[in-house]
Amino acid sequence: MQGLQLSAAGQYVGGVMLLSIVTIEFGGWFLTRVVTGRVPMTEFQRGFARAGHAHAGVLVSLGLLGLLFAEATGLSGVLGWVARLGTPVGAILISAGFFFSSMGAGRTRPNRLISLVWVGAVALAAGVVTLGVGLLISAPAA
Repeated sequence: MQGLQLSAAGQYVGGVMLLSIVTIEFGGWFLTRVVTGRVPMTEFQRGFARAGHAHAGVLVSLGLLGLLFAEATGLSGVLGWVARLGTPVGAILISAGFFFSSMGAGRTRPNRLISLVWVGAVALAAGVVTLGVGLLISAPAA
């Protein structure tokens, strides 16, 4: 990957992902208000808020790394986009599923929006599988 040049699409996706970290930071600030009791939540809601925040941070970080690998594979067309966007889309949907399914005063169980977690898991799996296979088939012969 020496001297890797990002494509225009890679630069755009990477820039948006880096800017999304500010929203994750805001979520961390919000969690400090939750754990100090300034925002009333049930134990279930606190757990889902932590899960949403953690998944966002880890998956955006993985998405940035995956973006570099996607650029190295030379995948193009639909497969290139799946490799580039699967993980960040998964990060958005999984986190949204945790947050939105626990919204509402006094909630102790997730609502139907928990399905976003599973849709996000499919996007994440599609992205990492496409990327992994792309790396294996583009690897130079030993």
